[in-house]
Amino acid sequence: MAQDVIASFLRTYVLYLIPAVVVLRLLANRFKPGLSKIPGPTIAAYTRLWRLYDVWKGDAHNTAIRLHRKHGPLVRIGPKHISVGDPKAIPVIYGLKSGFTKTAFYPIQCISWNKKPQMNLFSTRDEQFHRDQKRPVANAYSMTSLLELEPAVDSCTDIFISQLGRLADSATPVDLSAWLQYYAFDVVGEFTFSKKLGFLQEGRDVDGMIEAIEGMLVYSSLCGQIPEAHPLLLGNPLFPHLLPSMENWNQVLQFTLKAINSRSSLQRDGELEAGGEGGGKDMLSRWMAIHQADPEKLSTRDVVVHLSTNVFAGSDTTAIALRAVIYFLIRHPEKMAKVRAELDAADREGKLSSPVSYRESITHLPYLGAVLKESMRLHPSVGLILERHVPRSGATICGRHIPGGTIVGINAWVLHRDPHVFPDPDSFIPERWIESPEEKLKEMDQSFFVFGSGSRTCIGKNISLMEMHKIIPQLLRDFEISLHKPQENWHTRNVWFVQQEGLICDLVRRAKLSPSLD
Repeated sequence: MAQDVIASFLRTYVLYLIPAVVVLRLLANRFKPGLSKIPGPTIAAYTRLWRLYDVWKGDAHNTAIRLHRKHGPLVRIGPKHISVGDPKAIPVIYGLKSGFTKTAFYPIQCISWNKKPQMNLFSTRDEQFHRDQKRPVANAYSMTSLLELEPAVDSCTDIFISQLGRLADSATPVDLSAWLQYYAFDVVGEFTFSKKLGFLQEGRDVDGMIEAIEGMLVYSSLCGQIPEAHPLLLGNPLFPHLLPSMENWNQVLQFTLKAINSRSSLQRDGELEAGGEGGGKDMLSRWMAIHQADPEKLSTRDVVVHLSTNVFAGSDTTAIALRAVIYFLIRHPEKMAKVRAELDAADREGKLSSPVSYRESITHLPYLGAVLKESMRLHPSVGLILERHVPRSGATICGRHIPGGTIVGINAWVLHRDPHVFPDPDSFIPERWIESPEEKLKEMDQSFFVFGSGSRTCIGKNISLMEMHKIIPQLLRDFEISLHKPQENWHTRNVWFVQQEGLICDLVRRAKLSPSLD
């Protein structure tokens, strides 16, 4: 009898204890010191589930814009998460000596190799590791180094234009969303391995790599909202041992290893031996030379990780920017006409080669440059905040003291729609980058957050800029482009990168212009 009473008491105790603990935890979240008075969605202050749901919907960038327009520069989007919408906070949060560090969101986005997660320049939270890793490879991403491979980019452009010409001649609607990513992928292949990855030639997603990367992005964006779940899911350290075949599922890693083995020999013990011709200008050749000279400076692991990061991140962000440029120009015919007029004038004056070179583009096509910048302003590739931990001592952001340990970050979508910096922020106005006074141009440049800021600025930004300045003028020079169903808008989905679908276009060849005889 006594045992039954005790059992009944324990059941009742547990029945009430668990809800009580949950309620207390929720209340502790809601009334965190220093954060309780920062405005935002009510539920977000209690639980991260609001944020998880918002990201799951795939429209978090527009949610962020609405919240900041309603609440101002600081918005509480989680129990200890603050979205910051003030450009003055960029040096505070991302400055070289700010003391703000990356959060657990980032390590989720790394490969597993040899049964261990391998941190890369993007995913690592260790600033010293980041500096050590970046030092030997950064030169390969400089514009000077990339321009040495411009003929290889031109070869991709030739295939791209040829394939589109074939589709135009048959009056076949073209999915430019896909073809622009095929182009970006093959260019990354040339920069990284001195080989095309086959996307343009075959006109399809080779080995399902685009689909695989999207799956990784979806997982990272969702799991990144509750990163503690990662060790229980794909980050479970037991998985590589229990399921050794896991690494074979990663198409990015497998392609990288295959490309390395085509040029060298990757041994079972992890040693990298030279093979084939040396002295190339692609990244594999450059980094192999460093590795052979000093394996401690750049190990086999380092080479594999840097190369696989290129494959993973090198195409999506550029393709997103390219799609944005084409879409905004189609939707604004008067801007398209100005770009065409500038192109045709430069063509008649013999200032443009075929394909258009990077130097020609930035020298002779200033309005096009403004169009590229305005397109990236209106549609940045990254659609979530770039998270950082506030230092232990706390920090003052937007005039308010934020406690140490709080997660803060800036979303480019919010920053780029600040009406004080960008008047009429929702409108496509390339002229703002040409006609604004010098002080306003400086202010806009300081608020331009497409590639991040500080020491963790996107290392591959020159690859994107080079591609954009080359392929867009060549595409507009060769084709008239219109939406196949102009009554329909494209669709966007935020999976960390804000991807677009629905850029189905009709292409018509343009007549070639003869150089002016004047």
